Amino acid sequence: MSYKAEYIWIDGTEPTAKLRSKTKILSDGAELPIWGFDGSSTNQAEGHASDRVLQPVFSCPDPIRGGDNVLVLCEVLNIDMTPHESNTRAQLRPIAEKFAGQEPIFGIEQEYTFFDGTRPLGFPVNGFPAAQGGYYCGVGSDEIFGRDIVEKHLDHCLAAGLEISGINAEVMPGQWEFQVGPVGPLEVSDQLWIARWLLYRTAEDFNVSATLNPKPVKGDWNGAGAHTNFSTKAMREDYRAIISACEALGEGSKPLDHVKNYGAGIDERLTGLHETAPWNEFSYGVSDRGASVRIPWQVEKDGKGYIEDRRPNANVDPYVVTRLIVDTCCTGLEKDGLV
Repeated sequence: MSYKAEYIWIDGTEPTAKLRSKTKILSDGAELPIWGFDGSSTNQAEGHASDRVLQPVFSCPDPIRGGDNVLVLCEVLNIDMTPHESNTRAQLRPIAEKFAGQEPIFGIEQEYTFFDGTRPLGFPVNGFPAAQGGYYCGVGSDEIFGRDIVEKHLDHCLAAGLEISGINAEVMPGQWEFQVGPVGPLEVSDQLWIARWLLYRTAEDFNVSATLNPKPVKGDWNGAGAHTNFSTKAMREDYRAIISACEALGEGSKPLDHVKNYGAGIDERLTGLHETAPWNEFSYGVSDRGASVRIPWQVEKDGKGYIEDRRPNANVDPYVVTRLIVDTCCTGLEKDGLV
């Protein structure tokens, strides 16, 4: 007997990386080996030295093929087994290990938009639908588009064993969200990439595409983000640590250091409108969706909990956003003597 292993990796396309995958047939009981691919076709090598290495780092059941088949997320390595320059997971690992004692955890809200050809799903062939208002968490075929795809994607994620914690319709027609977490930085990032792959693959079967474009429709329409919820052990116990983390994110050059790594096209989305703060200004506040960082009302009430960084784009690399937040906030908590 044999089984199918779908090897999945993140390519070197800029400014936003793409997912790639291919299938390996393995003997029943065989371990997942390293594999190779043509990096010159994925923006990760030149043709004269094109070989790159796939190193399995996370696997889960394949809910589409079923049976004993698996999905295999891989890091990309050079042939000398060093991390490829596009391998942002390798940059997160030492930071996650350095601050593991603070027990950082994340929940990422992945927004996305379905497209039917060149128009968002639910948009009329000519013109625009009714203005935003009734679509968010709505119900009914006049306001909700793509629910069958969303439900199938949710089932696939659950069958794969991913830590999916919810779904909802978003503010624009054809726009949805799923949430991954709360789990550690490496875990949430690995699982978000797998959930993205499953989203694209599921939409394939409905002849619809899913995009992480942060501003899929110009004008008076909400963009798409990846709001990133974060806490440490200290933050889950002491409100002073909540404020310390917010202050650390706003210190010195940190706001711009983060924003420039929070996804391509962020200036189009972070305008100060549509529940965003301007990309070049930093703020935080309780229950404030117009702030860069929101402190949920119940966190202030309970005196402990988590914060939500509302700036990351839907197309952000989760390995990058978790690395930056862990490094900045955990360093700040150490500096303030709260760990």
